[in-house]
Amino acid sequence: MDPNQHQRRQQHVTPAGVFVGIDVAKDTLDLAHSGSPPEVTTSFPNDAAGHAAVVALLAPLAPAAVVIESTGGLERPLMAALLEAGLPVALVHPGRVRSFARGVGVLAKTDRIDARVLARFGQQAAPRLAERRSRNATELQALVVCRRQLSAARVQQAGRLAATASKAARRAVERVIATLDKQVESLDRQIRALIDADDDFRHLDGLLQSVPGVGPTLAATLAAELPELGTADGGQVSALVGVAPFNRDSGKHTGRRGIRGGRTAVRCVLYMATIAAIRFNPLVRAFAQRLRSAGKASKVVIVACMRKLLTLLNAMARDGLTRDQLDVVKKLATNP
Repeated sequence: MDPNQHQRRQQHVTPAGVFVGIDVAKDTLDLAHSGSPPEVTTSFPNDAAGHAAVVALLAPLAPAAVVIESTGGLERPLMAALLEAGLPVALVHPGRVRSFARGVGVLAKTDRIDARVLARFGQQAAPRLAERRSRNATELQALVVCRRQLSAARVQQAGRLAATASKAARRAVERVIATLDKQVESLDRQIRALIDADDDFRHLDGLLQSVPGVGPTLAATLAAELPELGTADGGQVSALVGVAPFNRDSGKHTGRRGIRGGRTAVRCVLYMATIAAIRFNPLVRAFAQRLRSAGKASKVVIVACMRKLLTLLNAMARDGLTRDQLDVVKKLATNP
């Protein structure tokens, strides 16, 4: 092979630029980048001063990506500071990074090692970069997440109440449930007010809720936790939510397709909306009936309908059309 051609191919395969990995803990940040020796990492406090120091360090480097693991919310202030400074940030799932580390032979795990693995992951896996979100979008996401957590706590307390015989204990649990109900109702009002006060959210909410089966909870969840809706194609959005089937083939063996990964919280809300849509949405109902007639299993039908409904919502958000304006719905109305 021509040496120059080989060099050009290597340049195409290996991403250019500096890749930064930051391991986020409650109190500290460990930072490593692809241009430093493997043993070198830098530590910062995980506070406003530490975030400012990280930005000051990274700005002159002009990194291709700053890779951070999702750590249940601890990473959000740092992400906000980096995005505010115009730095490219990729938020990645810890499971993917851990699998990558094992795949490249890194079995030990410390904060410093994790920072170096994150930098290497960014260089070789090219994770998707996050987009800077408006203050309203950040607030809406926080409200939706809090509502979901309180709703989950209410389900737990209801289960505890059903298994409790003591009258005193039951009264205590009932008071907790009543408090949770009030807080969820308060969050619903705040979410509604925030959506109504934002032109973009209000427009998207109106489009989504024009679809039978889509209620306020799914509309708010998609607006808050699936910002790619309307900007990505149907297959990409399905993969992001975790309803896209993946192949399991090897040689002559054709395995059973299955879904995996994705945003669990969005998928759970979409599941409940799809159950309603199968009953009340003519397009989704007809699709489900065709799959059942073809002998598909019940769960396969539901997941396929989830993907169908999500694709429909994505098309509406992309084109700015209500459900009745879509060609596929018009055809169904004329040829039921």
